[in-house]
Amino acid sequence: MTSHRPLQGQKAIVTGANSGLGRAIALALGGAGADVVVNYRDGEDAAVDVVRTIQEAGSRALAHRADVSREAEVKELFQRAVEQLGTVDILVNNAGLQRDAAFEDMTLEQWNTVIGVNLTGQFLCAREAVREFKRRGVVESVSKSAGKIICISSVHDLIPWAGHANYAASKGGVMLMMKTLAQEVAPHRIRA
Repeated sequence: MTSHRPLQGQKAIVTGANSGLGRAIALALGGAGADVVVNYRDGEDAAVDVVRTIQEAGSRALAHRADVSREAEVKELFQRAVEQLGTVDILVNNAGLQRDAAFEDMTLEQWNTVIGVNLTGQFLCAREAVREFKRRGVVESVSKSAGKIICISSVHDLIPWAGHANYAASKGGVMLMMKTLAQEVAPHRIRA
């Protein structure tokens, strides 16, 4: 059974998990045996549908609404995951959005919204994950690592994209935040 469910016993949070890539990742983790917190900001019906599909695959799942750009909501997301599932082993930082505009027309609100969700949101979620991983430590029967953080980025972490300065800046930030984080937490057996 373990061969078909290699993530049996692990608990995952996937942000932006009610559509697109996040949905596919949440379903794959659930299918591999992980229990999954399906995070969403808008689109509760879609999130509930993802939860139902994961449950039908034999894993536990719950939907949790949180705007990842808001620190208090991220803390609540992780608190609920720990309360309901016991811990968190895997974070998939997937939530992201675009507010496209020509550079000279881009509003501060468009800039801040994209940086807030795509970059600050990944920071806030990864920080809570690191805190939980270090609190719990390595549980050999579950995983060789204390935890895993997967940051979803874009080819635009390297490739410029005219008309999307906020998005490209956020993805470039994700790349170096993740590499720096990986260097910092590796001694604690946390993978990033």
